[in-house]
Amino acid sequence: MSDAPLKGWNHVPDVPLKVSPFFTWPLRPMDMLRWVWNSWFLITEKLIIVAIACISFYWFQPPLEETKTLAFGWIAEMYVRNLVLMTAVAGGLHLYFYTFTKQGQKLKYDPRPLMKNGRQFTLGGQIRDNIFWTLGSGVGVWTAYEVLMFWAMANGYAPMLTWAANPVWFVVMFLFIPLWESFYFYWIHRLLHVPFLYKHVHALHHRNVNVGPWSGLSMHPVEHIIYLGTVLIHFVVAAHPIHILFHLQYYTLTAATTHTGFEALVVKDENRLKLGTFHHQMHHRYFECNYGSLEMPWDKFFGSFHDGTAESNERMQERRKRFMSQ
Repeated sequence: MSDAPLKGWNHVPDVPLKVSPFFTWPLRPMDMLRWVWNSWFLITEKLIIVAIACISFYWFQPPLEETKTLAFGWIAEMYVRNLVLMTAVAGGLHLYFYTFTKQGQKLKYDPRPLMKNGRQFTLGGQIRDNIFWTLGSGVGVWTAYEVLMFWAMANGYAPMLTWAANPVWFVVMFLFIPLWESFYFYWIHRLLHVPFLYKHVHALHHRNVNVGPWSGLSMHPVEHIIYLGTVLIHFVVAAHPIHILFHLQYYTLTAATTHTGFEALVVKDENRLKLGTFHHQMHHRYFECNYGSLEMPWDKFFGSFHDGTAESNERMQERRKRFMSQ
């Protein structure tokens, strides 16, 4: 019974879902290596975004000498780059999965279509609402944080890490950022579910009970400021400009990929690229569960982990009843 899959879904991955083996006992080195390998290789979101960060840095990023002084030209250049990136990723995934339905319902979690209309949405529809907040506020706040970090680095206010000085830590920083994301995201997400902040800020994101690629970064401007504030850690932890690009692109672009509503991109009947996570998809439907990610076990520690089984769902319903009766 404990491993019985949930009803009401078009696709449920292998359950029960498991958190990172780095936080289980006894430690299993092979499981840990497998987890790292599957997270990074061969073709993964992380490696693709490392490549995008490198391309951005070498071809589409103003040099630090230029960012010492705030100026419209280089700021606009970065804003346009980010606008193109978000439109290409979220827009491309939406066209592939929802406009042209190239994959049909295969590996799609929620059987329902996205909502075309709804009074709760800005501009009257889910997709228009999501695009408006993603491009209007999300890309703006994303760019503002990049401007702040590059200006601070250029003027010596943020510590600088170079390959020449520490090549090992330079590489490790790419591994550190997703772990920091998992830690940071859980705690700010719990904060956003405090009733006052939920009602006035986070509820905008939760208009999306069923999610699509444009839903990931569709947030209230205050949430964008909190969510993307993750990068401020680099005022303490030294980084290279390429790490700043990777950090913010990882937060923004994977918001689109993890909200596709599909487990993976299928090519020739094989799962070629992992995308949306059932773990977070359940948060959008069931609300009071899975605030974090599988990289760190915070939800398990605090009793909000939903592992995708029918038994876990019963526990979550009981937890919700207790919560509502308080």
